[in-house]
Amino acid sequence: METVQVNSQTNKGLNIGLWVAQVLLAALFLMSGTMKLVTPIEEIVKNAPWAADYPWLVRFIGISELAGSIGLILPSLLRIKPSLTPLAALGLLVIMILAAGLHAVEGEYSHAIPCIVIALIAAFIAWGRSKKAPIAAK
Repeated sequence: METVQVNSQTNKGLNIGLWVAQVLLAALFLMSGTMKLVTPIEEIVKNAPWAADYPWLVRFIGISELAGSIGLILPSLLRIKPSLTPLAALGLLVIMILAAGLHAVEGEYSHAIPCIVIALIAAFIAWGRSKKAPIAAK
């Protein structure tokens, strides 16, 4: 019986940790995606010179980040297709790996490190919601 209680407590703690990670990552990508969609490209170029050559990419990333932020929360919260949550996390993981690579190529190594940390959090959500603490559909 004690083993079951320990596993139950562990799963509860993992579930709470996953929800915290999901909410924080969703908030981060909601803000980041919105910024990429509503800020004029000329303003973005001041901090990211590469954006001048790829304005369509900036907008595409913004849309992808917004979709990912919604996917991290709504499917699990509403229990409608909660299997979409780990897929959203995987999508954001890919975005962050590509972002880290772009920053490294551009010589912006200090910007690549946070991308890797965020990618690891997204990987944690994808793993947790698909393997260890999936949310059951209605």
